Parts: sequence; C-alpha cells; structure tokens
Amino acid sequence: MESKRQQKFAGVIQKDLAEIFQREGMNYLPNTLVTITRVRVTPDLAIARIFLSFFNSANTTLALQTIKAHAGEIRYKLGSRIKDQVRIIPQLEFFVDDTNEYVERMDKLFDKISKEPRQPDTDD
Repeated sequence: MESKRQQKFAGVIQKDLAEIFQREGMNYLPNTLVTITRVRVTPDLAIARIFLSFFNSANTTLALQTIKAHAGEIRYKLGSRIKDQVRIIPQLEFFVDDTNEYVERMDKLFDKISKEPRQPDTDD
C-alpha cells in the first residue's frame, strides 16, 4: 500500500513525464504514441517505476528499449521540471503495461466460449 506522499509524488511524475512524451516523444519514437498508464514510487522516493503503453508501434519491446536508452535524458528533463518540488530526482525504471493486450486476449477467449454450443444440462 502506497502512502499519500508516494501517491502524490507519483502523480507529479506522471503528469510531467506525460508532457515530456507529448512534446518530445516523436524524437524518441516517431509515429508512436506513448502513454504513461501508471507510476509507482518506492517509499524513499528514490526510484520511480513507470508503466508505458505504446500505440501505433509494431514492436513494443524495441520501443521500450529505445525509451530505456534515453532514460538519462528523460530524467534530466523531468528534473528540470520538478527540481523545486523535490530533494532528489528519482531514478526512472520503465516497463511495458500490457493490460490492454491482456484485456483483448480475455475478450477473445470469452467470445470463443460464448460461440461454442451449449451442452444440455443433465439432471442426475
């Protein structure tokens, strides 16, 4: 369970990173929309785990590697935005948020199940 302080700090990071990706995301991943779905911060506020969702990207693994390669630059830009609000700028760890793929896979399974013919109920 995250404390209020962690949640508030995560919200600040999410908002500022979203603006960074919106303005400068094309430099890292052309023709790809990067969405920050969730930010988790450690209790000491030293590490921020950022979950990303990529739209219009054929290879999410490659997209994530590209973002990780630019993590230092992204952290610097984040630091310039939040330097007056925090003592230390957290290390950024990026992960793929595969919730959308999971939901789509589950929907397909449920559709498949609903299309199968029902077996008659047997009363013993």
